[in-house]
This record gives sequence, structure tokens and C-alpha cells, in this order.
Amino acid sequence: MITVISGTNRKGSRCRAFAHKYYEFLSELLGKEQVRFLALEDIPQTWLSSAMYEDGGQHPDLAKIQDEYILPADGFVFISPEYNGSFPGILKLFIDACSVRNYARNFKGKKAALVGVATGRAGNLRGMSHLAGVLHYLGATTLPNQLPISSIAQLLDTNGQINHPETLAVMKMHTQEFAQFVGAD
Repeated sequence: MITVISGTNRKGSRCRAFAHKYYEFLSELLGKEQVRFLALEDIPQTWLSSAMYEDGGQHPDLAKIQDEYILPADGFVFISPEYNGSFPGILKLFIDACSVRNYARNFKGKKAALVGVATGRAGNLRGMSHLAGVLHYLGATTLPNQLPISSIAQLLDTNGQINHPETLAVMKMHTQEFAQFVGAD
């Protein structure tokens, strides 16, 4: 199973449109039962407390998400917007919070793809580099071909759907490359 993660908790984010499209492409390729979609904006914030770092302190809401989306996954696709020259703090906090329980089973030995989205020109290259460093530390292997997507506001129509054929084609090719990388194709 592969989990596609929209890496911001900002409601109505543009990141979600790109993450969901990636999820759709991957689901078409592998089958819906092989792919899960997790948007950090949809998860309850009840798990945010200092107790999450203590043994047995993980909130049941987070444990349920971890049991459903993180532990059973063989791979992850992180769609991450650029926040202050990196990836969103909520994504780092989510990874940290999951890492307290079943540390080695969360990310170690699993594969990950990184997609950066930004309103600027670099497509969150720096943020993807930072996120890759965190994932490598946790024992995950990242697809060498990271996908930066720039000027995202211009790639969406008035309904928030991606309307740029070249971007859609590159995203579809990236999903195929990731499926091969994970060995799921």
C-alpha cells in the first residue's frame, strides 16, 4: 500500500489539489485498494500536546491515523508546499509524533517520493531537500527524481483543478516512476 500525503493543515490549500491528482494517477495505475490519501488538513488537531513525546502519551486519534495510513504502508508520496523556504512545520510535527510509537516500523526500509509545490519559481526544492534529510534519518529511501512544481496558482482553473497539460503529464510520469521504484507496478 502507498499513502499519498498532502503535507499542510491549511484549509483549502492548493497543495491538496496536486496531492489528490497524484493520488488519482497512482490509483489508476495500481488500483484504488493499493493507494490511500491523507490530507493533514483533515486530521483532528487533538493529538497536538507535549504528551505525544512520552511513551504511552500518543493520543488515540493519532494512533488510529498511524495504524491506518503509516504503519501498513510500503511507500509514501509527500506533496509538500513551500513554507518559509522549507516544508510545513505540521508535516514535521506529524512525522515526529508518529515516530514515538513503533519507531522502526513507521518509515524504516520504506520508499518515498517527494513532490514540492510553490507559488514561486523553485517548486520547493529546498523543502524537498530538508524533507529527504528527515526521511533518510528515519531509514526511508527516497526516489532520486524529486518533482518540483512551480507557479502553482497559474496551473489551476477557477474550480481549483489542474488545467496545465504539461504538468499533468509530468505528474503522471512521476507516478509511474515511483510505482516502479516501490516495485508495485
